[in-house]
Amino acid sequence: MTTIRLAVDGMNCAACVGKVEAALLAVPGVTQAMVNLAERSAFIEGEVDVASLIAAVQATGREAREMRNLADEQEKEAAEQQRFKLQIRKFVIAATVGAPMFIAGMPGLLPTLAEQNGQLIWIILGLITLAVMTYSGRQFYIGAFNGLKRLQFDMDSLIAMGTGSAWLYSMLISIWPTIVPAMGRHLYFEAALIIIALINLGHALELRARGKTSEAIRRLMGLVAKTARIIRGGVETDLPIEAVLIGDIIRVRPGEKIPVDGVISEGHSTIDESMLTGEPMPVEKAAGDKVVGGTINGRGSFLFQATHVGVDTVLAHIVAMVRQAQSSKPRIGRLVDKIASVFVPVVMAIATLTFLIWFYFGPEPQISFALLTMMTVLIIACPCALGLATPMSIMVGVGKAAEYGVLIKNGEALERAGQLTTVVLDKTGTLTTGKPALTEIVALEVSEHELLTLAASLETGSEHPLAAAILAAATRRDIAVEVIEGFKAHSGRGVEGNVNGSRLLMGNQQLMSDHDIKISIDVQKQMHALAELARTPILLARDQHLLGLLAVSDPLRADAREAVQQLQAAGLKVVMLTGDNKQTAAAVAKQVGIVEVMAEVLPADKNTCIANLQIKGEVVGMVGDGINDAAALARADVGFAIAAGTDIAMESADVTLMSSSPAAVLAAIEISKATMGNIRQNLFGAFIYNSLGIPIAAGLLYPTFGLLLSPIIAGAAMAMSSVTVVSNANRLRLFKPTTR
Repeated sequence: MTTIRLAVDGMNCAACVGKVEAALLAVPGVTQAMVNLAERSAFIEGEVDVASLIAAVQATGREAREMRNLADEQEKEAAEQQRFKLQIRKFVIAATVGAPMFIAGMPGLLPTLAEQNGQLIWIILGLITLAVMTYSGRQFYIGAFNGLKRLQFDMDSLIAMGTGSAWLYSMLISIWPTIVPAMGRHLYFEAALIIIALINLGHALELRARGKTSEAIRRLMGLVAKTARIIRGGVETDLPIEAVLIGDIIRVRPGEKIPVDGVISEGHSTIDESMLTGEPMPVEKAAGDKVVGGTINGRGSFLFQATHVGVDTVLAHIVAMVRQAQSSKPRIGRLVDKIASVFVPVVMAIATLTFLIWFYFGPEPQISFALLTMMTVLIIACPCALGLATPMSIMVGVGKAAEYGVLIKNGEALERAGQLTTVVLDKTGTLTTGKPALTEIVALEVSEHELLTLAASLETGSEHPLAAAILAAATRRDIAVEVIEGFKAHSGRGVEGNVNGSRLLMGNQQLMSDHDIKISIDVQKQMHALAELARTPILLARDQHLLGLLAVSDPLRADAREAVQQLQAAGLKVVMLTGDNKQTAAAVAKQVGIVEVMAEVLPADKNTCIANLQIKGEVVGMVGDGINDAAALARADVGFAIAAGTDIAMESADVTLMSSSPAAVLAAIEISKATMGNIRQNLFGAFIYNSLGIPIAAGLLYPTFGLLLSPIIAGAAMAMSSVTVVSNANRLRLFKPTTR
């Protein structure tokens, strides 16, 4: 499965999005297509070649090109700047011609058609208007023509019909005034020009405001170093970042950006990783530690070996994830797309009906009133604001989350995060540091040295955090491990293996019970006492005889209690889920203030625990970091993976927390609520605008108040509605969660 990103030119409204999305989904091999109007881009997943996708977009009358790297992004940004300048130029030219005609027409400075040379002057003005319309409104007429060929209608169709009918009517009256009564000889050349001018101005302002929504992406991309000091053949050379290869040795000097991902081979320093994790304290790094491209070195100097370059770096993956999330749609966004797909045809039907009512039942001159109201309906109903309402807020919300080290995979996760009622926290690596240490050795039938030797030997093949604690203790004591044969792991219980002809079992009380190994009352009391201190007791038996126990403690995170309190203060029920024994789990829960605990849960049963909560009506968020959390993360309504955890956990989750603190969950929830609130504001404004605008444009106020809406005012209102939506979405950039 590959992911392809395209830049799409020529989309102006929500109806365009639906057409491009449908065209992409129709390409064989495409499994998913997400088109973003705000960013003018498309994300496509599937087994398909780029040429087929570009051809599908072109078949809708739009242009597309693949976005692969930083250079493509810079090219797209430069193109946006050029488009902004072009829109301003089109606005100026249309306004320069249209405004004087409008001003001169008000006091009667322009001749009427009945005056000498009046027809000639208006025909010349009509031709000038046509030339300006062709230049400043060219994109609307080409788009409408392409849509007509495919019987597809969008914003371009409405603008082209509105301004085109105004010009055509006015030109016909200029050439043959007698085809309508004298009262109906109104000319609308200036209206067509001013409408086009205002729409171009609106698009230009929208482009400028839209640029601010991508600030988070630009900031992330700005973290990428431009060069790296590479050592090849004993010679140090500064080379472009694109020239770095996996395996290269790179020198990093004090204060420099780390160019790519790698592992320190020589030296030590402190690294500022706040731009990725949100955690302000620098992190100590020495030989063997991983470093991430884009982070900033402190005062030390070191050498490291490149392990990931180009699009495979952590920073590149973060940028790709944020971009894809910004292009995704929550459920409310897909509903808007469905509405937009029928919106334009409905508006065209309303405009036609408006024309007929005024033509047959309106006052004299019917033709003028009919044309004026039809044109106003077409112009004011353009669904630009409707199409921008959701994607603009999603772009800013996802970007804002990224600033706080919260990477959201898709719009649905962003939407659901604000609806959570319960947060389930895995104990190890989430509430605790995930770096346990051996605290006690209680030997019964052997010495402490032998007990630790056997335990370390048995744990050599295990990747469990508790195994790491035992191996670290053995290393500190210079203990040499024995060779283990027939190693076997019992999920959620422990491990077994053979050494020197004896069978070893090590794990929890359940494992011993499964193998009929007796545990004395005194040992059980010791285990209980250790568990009360939030330490995990591990039993070791050889040939059905209990040899002793070891206790491992995983320290709580410094902010674990505060994070839990903040989640509870936000009205969320917090549950702790762990495979640890009940006493240890209860002790940890008591320290952090959690009441509900699910302990001694096997990895395979964690997703069942989530399902049981969902059956009770809870909307569940699961926070975890391990392979054994993957199923539960996928089962939860929103899965939060700690980035310091495994890749499998992050793949299964909807949200990745670059910070290891559970407090980041609350930041994600608050950003979700703020974003969805912003979307609702935008949609309310867009729907109210069209709901009120269309009837008023059709002449609703005329019978009572004698008022008709000018098409020029309609054009200004339509243009400003998009700017309002974009500006409201940008307010999210000022939002700050209550916790980092």
